[in-house]
Amino acid sequence: MNSSTVIILGIVQGLTELFPVSSSAHLVIVQSFFPDFKQPGVAFDAILHLGTLAAVVFYFRSDIWTMLKALLPQSTLSRKADSNHIMSSRKLVLLLTIGTIPAAISGLLFQDDIHVLFASPRTAAFFLIITGGLLYFSDKVADAKRDGKDMMITDSIVIGLAQAAALLPGISRSGATITAGIFRKFNRTEAARFSFLLSLPAICGAVILESGYLKNITPQEMRLYVLGFISAAIVGFLSLKLFFLIIREARLKFFAYYCWIFGVFTLLILNQ
Repeated sequence: MNSSTVIILGIVQGLTELFPVSSSAHLVIVQSFFPDFKQPGVAFDAILHLGTLAAVVFYFRSDIWTMLKALLPQSTLSRKADSNHIMSSRKLVLLLTIGTIPAAISGLLFQDDIHVLFASPRTAAFFLIITGGLLYFSDKVADAKRDGKDMMITDSIVIGLAQAAALLPGISRSGATITAGIFRKFNRTEAARFSFLLSLPAICGAVILESGYLKNITPQEMRLYVLGFISAAIVGFLSLKLFFLIIREARLKFFAYYCWIFGVFTLLILNQ
């Protein structure tokens, strides 16, 4: 593993984690094209996910800070604080917590089985094609006008189940959760906002589960891991800014076309 390899993989992670095209599929597939790439378990993948996590935290820093303040007792807040806004933020925290549970349980129960699937580029390519179908049909949803204040526990559970399905390589986490939100009639911007906020505990939990592999990183490799983290964080932040411009225009079908093309291309190459 060298500098150019980790930068390329960091860029791939930054683009594909926050665009709805499945970073897991792309990492599995692209890593298979680098014969010199090796990592203890999924240690390098975990570092790249930390990079995109940092990008999401920075992008949504205002929302995150508002939620953290809302968790404080009201008596400690400014007298001018809007109680309705506080209750709305507390409700969002509750919904995010509930939405995290399905993926957390699935990750704990099926961790070893999921690792086996991640070793198969063909499996990743197959599920990537399914992701394309979700994205394509979400653009057909009309009257998706619900916003954050309309979200209920049922909505959170449905979106959380979609996030659990995205533990499979090739099922885009953002693609699955955003389309689940759209199918529940939420406007596209609100569906994306909830999806990315929901990614924070999910990614943290996944990295904690895989943290055992991090102790196997040698001091010589640490520089490369840091370089991958920085690449994923910078590209991830730029991807978020671009994605929110795209999703307002209901153009997820273009990501669907990409998923289909890349998935089919990979299957053709691997079958040669």
